[in-house]
Amino acid sequence: MAFQLSPLPYAPDALDPAISAETLSFHHGKHHQAYVDKTNAAIEGTDHDGKPLEAVIAAARGSSAGLFNNSAQTWNHAFYWNSLSPDGGEPSAELKAKIDEAFGSMDELKKALKERGAGHFASGWVWLAEKGGKLSIEESHDADTLADSEFNPLLTIDVWEHAYYLDHQNKRPSYLDAVVDGKLNWKFASENLERGSTWTYG
Repeated sequence: MAFQLSPLPYAPDALDPAISAETLSFHHGKHHQAYVDKTNAAIEGTDHDGKPLEAVIAAARGSSAGLFNNSAQTWNHAFYWNSLSPDGGEPSAELKAKIDEAFGSMDELKKALKERGAGHFASGWVWLAEKGGKLSIEESHDADTLADSEFNPLLTIDVWEHAYYLDHQNKRPSYLDAVVDGKLNWKFASENLERGSTWTYG
């Protein structure tokens, strides 16, 4: 069965002005759709057909760059949409305690996410992740993902230019300020931490 494009979990204009409806129309409707379509075309009639997306990603890593890039980007973008929320919300008591332990405070975590995102060279992703009960900020380049890693990803921020260029031009720090300060979905992060295993596509 072919993979479907994950719907946005909010209205297209719900993240404005941090991320506009115009950006989402291209980013979700064009970029993400293309990754889904290319993944489906690559697995049709193969042993990968019908397997979970996470299994496709793991099998393609190191063996098929095209399939890996498209399947990983399909997963990353779906996870990213869920990592965002119009009002952000608050972390659970468990997540807040782990944030304080690892970073000192929520403000310090936000500062670190912005710094890592702004400093990330070229395209990629910045993640809040958990491993062995401890939180960390991880980075992945280009299409790379934590979907099949030893980490449990809690949130991600897309730092490819197409994620922010229409709204913030080349000012990645402006995009990061807007997203990190008010649009990260702390309920989603808390659910991922509580579950204790990697979120699954679909």
